[in-house]
Amino acid sequence: MTDGWDWRRGGETPAPARPPGAGAPSVGPPTMPGADRPPLGPPGSGPAPGWPASSGGPTPAWPTSASGGPGPADASAWWSDALADPWRDPAAPTAVVVPGVVAPGAEPEPVTDPDAPGRPTLRHLLLIPVITALLAGTLGGALGYAFAVRGGAGAAVLGGAPAEVPALAQRKPESLAGVAERVLPSVVTVRVSSLGGTSEGSGFIATTDGHVITNDHVVAGGTGKASVVFNDGSTAPATIVGQDAESDIAVIKVSRPGLRPVEFGDSDALAVGDPVLAIGSPLSLANTVTAGIVSALDRTMQAGEPGGPVRYYAAIQTDAAVNHGNSGGPLVDGAGRVVGVNSTIKSLVAEGQEAGNIGLAFAIPINQAKRVTQDIIGTGKARRTVIGARADGPTGVVGGGLRLAEVEPSGPADGAGLKVGDVILKINGRPMTEPTDLTALVRKYAPGSIVTVEYRRGSARQNTSVTLAADAK
Repeated sequence: MTDGWDWRRGGETPAPARPPGAGAPSVGPPTMPGADRPPLGPPGSGPAPGWPASSGGPTPAWPTSASGGPGPADASAWWSDALADPWRDPAAPTAVVVPGVVAPGAEPEPVTDPDAPGRPTLRHLLLIPVITALLAGTLGGALGYAFAVRGGAGAAVLGGAPAEVPALAQRKPESLAGVAERVLPSVVTVRVSSLGGTSEGSGFIATTDGHVITNDHVVAGGTGKASVVFNDGSTAPATIVGQDAESDIAVIKVSRPGLRPVEFGDSDALAVGDPVLAIGSPLSLANTVTAGIVSALDRTMQAGEPGGPVRYYAAIQTDAAVNHGNSGGPLVDGAGRVVGVNSTIKSLVAEGQEAGNIGLAFAIPINQAKRVTQDIIGTGKARRTVIGARADGPTGVVGGGLRLAEVEPSGPADGAGLKVGDVILKINGRPMTEPTDLTALVRKYAPGSIVTVEYRRGSARQNTSVTLAADAK
């Protein structure tokens, strides 16, 4: 062929030399051999326009590449416009490499390796101790469980999950438990020696110097020797200061420092249904507390052993459990104030059996007990309040009432204008139905008290005011 290339034999003939003055070839993309040759026209047409025609002289040789083939010595085996070469062997493999153009003086954009290790962030720093703590807790729990099972603590768990403590179990000062805790240190067990043995009852501290209130029937028949057992189990000797059989109140005294007296309430302020506590030593069970309510007020009582003194008082009735040994102990209200002295019970028993609680217990009102106690401490004996009249029994007619059988001259009833034959209907609004009512209710009040008496004379109802007095005994 006229250009010196013979593709069919795989050989080559020397290519023409560069035109004179063309200079060194410019630096550009790597090219295959023949990339610097002038483009050729159709066979036999000679060099392409712009290239000098052959002078017919010796054909200059192309520089030999490192592989021994024609082309520049540093030329690549591939060139960028290989696909546009009309003389390329269509069956030959090709690759196009287009290097990027870097602007003169410009720094290449930095590229960060995503796999390269970076600086730890705050999130990473916080996450490490959290994970460490979780792992340590898990390990500790597992070890603790293993040791517990090995030590025998892996048995069945008894009870349910803990729940909130109910209000009634929180023992507030005004709760029954709080009241009992406050009163118990002032309650004592009273023991009195007698010819027949030792009688036992209850009592409570009334003064800081050691006066103790109890029932007369607890100390009655004693030889004068007594002792008390305190809430903490300690004991102390006691002496009998005085007693009043008809009111069933007695006072003894102990010598001991640091005594805590009870707080007194007002028995006249009680109402049916008020909560109360009975505290004492029933059946020798010291420090026993029972709860109930006020069942009735001014329940007139006439009590006493056969052949003994008759006791009268307008009692506080309660359903708090009271038994033998509770006698003389305090009955306290919901604020922990003493409102009565437990004294008697009623029970359904056959002859020879011992009475027990059936919910009918009676206490002496504390206003009456305080007055009697002060008289005993001050004078050694108690005054009894009288009206100066005696009733002989119910009338048996509609409307009830008590007919006066006797009126003492110059006595309180006589001074108020009452006469024999008058029918006493009410005293301070309290109906009179039994002779006991007149005596017991009058003794509820202190001497000098003024009471209103409603009576009937003939067919007429009248009212009068009576100033009660102390008896002459």
